[in-house]
Amino acid sequence: MINRVLIRLKVVQIVYAYYQNGGKSVEAAEKELFYSLSKAYELYNYLLLLMIEVTRFADRRIDNRRHKLRPTYEDLNPNTRFVDNAFMAQLMQNAQLEEFAANQKRSWDDESDFVKRLFERMEQSEVYKEYMAKETLTYEDDRELWRKLYRTFIAQNDEIDELLEEQSLYWNDDKAIVDTFVLKTIKRFEPENGAGQELMPEYRDDEDKEFARKLLRNAITGAETYRKLMESNARNWDMERFAFMDILIMQVALAELFSFPSIPTTVTLNEYVEVAKMYSTPKSGSFVNGMLDTIVNQLKRENKLNKE
Repeated sequence: MINRVLIRLKVVQIVYAYYQNGGKSVEAAEKELFYSLSKAYELYNYLLLLMIEVTRFADRRIDNRRHKLRPTYEDLNPNTRFVDNAFMAQLMQNAQLEEFAANQKRSWDDESDFVKRLFERMEQSEVYKEYMAKETLTYEDDRELWRKLYRTFIAQNDEIDELLEEQSLYWNDDKAIVDTFVLKTIKRFEPENGAGQELMPEYRDDEDKEFARKLLRNAITGAETYRKLMESNARNWDMERFAFMDILIMQVALAELFSFPSIPTTVTLNEYVEVAKMYSTPKSGSFVNGMLDTIVNQLKRENKLNKE
């Protein structure tokens, strides 16, 4: 699940923290990087559990209404399609998610009011109403319902963002990326896989984990070389006038350019321009793009960059 887009963001964050903390230990920075990445995977599982908790709330509400002192006909004969959703039943039984829940202290149990509000918003939506009114349902209908509900009410939800920020500072910038992986996970579910349906692995392979480690270390240990390149290509600009975050972003970008010859130059440049737009000043995207492009052209002229 942890892809290189997320790794690049985390490396920039950790390099920033490294300098803010006095630049004392590369080993400590590396440890913090991998802890931060593990928290992103925790968030992925936690958001999957949120869908389950919404379903459980709906099921409890049906049961409570059935046991009212004077239940109505609707209370005694409810439409149970939402709580009987086949995709959700499979997710509830998922072996990997059950293991995660059993090993974590964190759950949605303490957020009952939020879960209630979230379900009530879903319940009022046209997506929900159309689903509940269908004559017949397939597994694909059940899975598609949750894909739409997640995209509309969980991926785009400021209240969730605030709640997650209160629970972990590591999740501040992770959710938008993690949301894409939850949606991919929903789409990948197949009924024949049952409880053994595979969730996204924490890392696709060891290569991505090594990419994170090498990128962080080279960004820090090669700082002097990279900053000299920036200075020599700054034209009439004084390096002291550069935004500190711009310098760090270019420092990490140059580490990637030098350390990973198999990654196309355009891919690296585009990725860090996007990081600059996200983390620095409004003009940083174009500035970082221009600076890196100038540096790359110089390195190519001097045959110091073995890349396309």
